[in-house]
Amino acid sequence: MISNRFRLNEVLVLFYRLFLAFFFYFLARTLFYVYNSDLLNVDSFGQYLSLAYHGLTFDRMAIFYMSSLFIILSILPIYKTTSKGYQKLLFWSYIIPNLLAYATNFIDLIYYRFIYARTTIAVFDSLEHESNKGTLFFNFLINYWHVFLWCIGLSIVWVFLYKKVKFTRPITIESKKSYWISSIVLFVIVVVGFIAGVRGDLKKTTRPLNIIDANRHVEKPEHADVVLNTPFAILRTIGKTSFKKVDFMDQPTLDKYVSAVKHYQTNEPSTPNIVLFITESYAREYVGAFNKDMNIPNYQSYTPFIDSLSQHSLIFPNAFANGYKSIHGVSSVIAGIPSFKDAFTSSPFPKQKIESLVSTLKSKGYDTSFFHGAPNGSMGFLGFGNILGYDHYYGKTEYDNDDDFDGTWGIWDEPFFQYMRKTLNEKEEPFFATLFTVSSHEPFNVPKEYEGKFPKGNQPIHKTVGYTDYAFKRFFEESSKEPWFENTIFIITADHTNQIDYDEYRKLVNRTAVPILIYTPDERVKGVDKSLAQQIDIYPTVLDMIGYDKPFRSWGRSLINDTITKPFVVNYGGNEYTYQEGNYIVRFNGKDITGFYDINDKGLERNLINEKNEEMLELELKCKAFVQDYFARIIDKKLD
Repeated sequence: MISNRFRLNEVLVLFYRLFLAFFFYFLARTLFYVYNSDLLNVDSFGQYLSLAYHGLTFDRMAIFYMSSLFIILSILPIYKTTSKGYQKLLFWSYIIPNLLAYATNFIDLIYYRFIYARTTIAVFDSLEHESNKGTLFFNFLINYWHVFLWCIGLSIVWVFLYKKVKFTRPITIESKKSYWISSIVLFVIVVVGFIAGVRGDLKKTTRPLNIIDANRHVEKPEHADVVLNTPFAILRTIGKTSFKKVDFMDQPTLDKYVSAVKHYQTNEPSTPNIVLFITESYAREYVGAFNKDMNIPNYQSYTPFIDSLSQHSLIFPNAFANGYKSIHGVSSVIAGIPSFKDAFTSSPFPKQKIESLVSTLKSKGYDTSFFHGAPNGSMGFLGFGNILGYDHYYGKTEYDNDDDFDGTWGIWDEPFFQYMRKTLNEKEEPFFATLFTVSSHEPFNVPKEYEGKFPKGNQPIHKTVGYTDYAFKRFFEESSKEPWFENTIFIITADHTNQIDYDEYRKLVNRTAVPILIYTPDERVKGVDKSLAQQIDIYPTVLDMIGYDKPFRSWGRSLINDTITKPFVVNYGGNEYTYQEGNYIVRFNGKDITGFYDINDKGLERNLINEKNEEMLELELKCKAFVQDYFARIIDKKLD
């Protein structure tokens, strides 16, 4: 029997149990840094500790949310809170939600290398369209067993330390009045502390903490991901969308700085076939022809065929993706609609009439097809393709031969490329065909008959990049024999980037660097154009090349003839917009400009915000104008 007049012991035990959560979040953050240190650019242990200190604020929010029931149960004025039964109830109300949330931290030990951001609820939107979730999870378990081991091991230690401090001895209530007074005081203190914990503070003028608030505490944008934790990122994006109108300027000013309608009249109307390849994870880093002037020590290319094709093509070695996921790439390339914090296709607004390559080419009599060797509907491509109006969708179902299934994502690239070629042979010209590849993707396998054929490189993806390059080689070899080949424009790009091997591509801006290649058999477009380019430029470029004779909606520019719109790139990373044009890179958090950097400072190392000049001020307005027009057109359904 113990006396517990003011419930001090209960409070101390509550604090101990909450402290354990903070301690294990610190360990998870440390593992996150260790696994991704080459991308996070932390200069010293002291700097890491500083980031971890700021991370306590975000840890507190996640921990308090997941421990809310446990906290309430711990402070209720119930005389038998120390009984075994009640303590067991406290244990499960603490362990189950906290460990479930804690486990999500371990996703980003690996997944961060693919999306360069903390995982948010949007990842579950992507998985919604996958029919092979069990297979994906099993492959992840096998390939990254050490991550599961860390998660399970630390969870076991957490449970052990929780149980190490027991509080089950009965208490004597010497004075009910004192007990109730202390309970009321305790309740008020804890509730106020809880509200402050989940908001950040108690100021009426301060909004609750959001992901972007992590950038207030960092010098480099990627450091915000050290400050954050994954449970917080998921919790703060549940039921939230970044698709809200903004008002930075009046309409006449906006019209001065952004043009969302294009009309090119340089080329005579024509109807060549269009074959567009959106290549899974095919970062610019892997393609030698796009790295000739990068001066990267010991550089190695993994794409001998695309390198040779580049000599007969027009290539853009300064091109970037407008998003960081596959579905981002599809909407950017085909419809000229980038994705920023959230995917356009996961927003409430994709179900509207959208002018795109599909609609404009169909108006000129083109047959339109989308090829993707994965199970039909994977990645949301079938649904979005139906919105855009593709005439045909060819997936794993239509391929109808599981002998060529890779066991995870879909049909191996080489046979599926040939399947597209044979399907195109049966079509009347002109046709527009989009192929989204699958093989250069985690778990980075190649068909057994090709084991050892392609350079292994320094990253698991390298051999699959070589395999997909070989699939391109075989496709062009066989297609060159077909009657439609000579009258076809071929375009090769990537949806997003992937594993990084060279320091140049670890720089924050270069993490979205992708290739853009345009090949015509008559080589009427050929050379190397080092101007800024982006995925949303592909749509207007195609329409310019075929002499499309009507105005059309496009934020991008023709890479061939546009002399009005200056080359620029806009995308989102490190929780902020990145806008590149002219001599500078602009960073914008959605409210304020946070930095100006020299256009060659892709690592964003020297902020020039205190050295503003006229060009910087104009780029600030252009960046804000783009964002304002983007959300207005999407929300007001003016994408046609």
